[in-house]
Amino acid sequence: MLYNVMDIQKILPHRYPFLLVDRVTSLEEGKSIEAYKNVSISEPVFQGHFPDHPIYPGVMIIEGMAQAGGVLAFKSASKEDQEAAKNKVVYFMSIDKAKFRHPVVPGDRLVYRLNVIKNRGAVWHLDAKAYVDEKLVTEAELKAMIVDK
Repeated sequence: MLYNVMDIQKILPHRYPFLLVDRVTSLEEGKSIEAYKNVSISEPVFQGHFPDHPIYPGVMIIEGMAQAGGVLAFKSASKEDQEAAKNKVVYFMSIDKAKFRHPVVPGDRLVYRLNVIKNRGAVWHLDAKAYVDEKLVTEAELKAMIVDK
């Protein structure tokens, strides 16, 4: 384990119920990250999606991948930039080629694996994939930018 949820909260501004990364298991600065989220039936989203057939929403999977990408971007910055990151946030620029291949249900461990396609300054282009039990469930290309709050 590289970062637990308390460490992640020092990096990302997200909090319950919208912090969607429980742990970072590997990170290669400027290149890749692997992180996960344990999907629990107690998540507020399952009250409405769907009460008698709980499915974790695809948009939440995309957001979780983006949050993992935010950790990668912030931890890849220089030490001076990491200090300045306290006053920054990551915004989506685009979500391309999104595919939802299998449903995610309570009890699943959602593993996010992201690789950097390109990084130019504050802009990050990422290949993002999410797995459950090594089965690809979601994939997308994400573009994001680090901006001042």
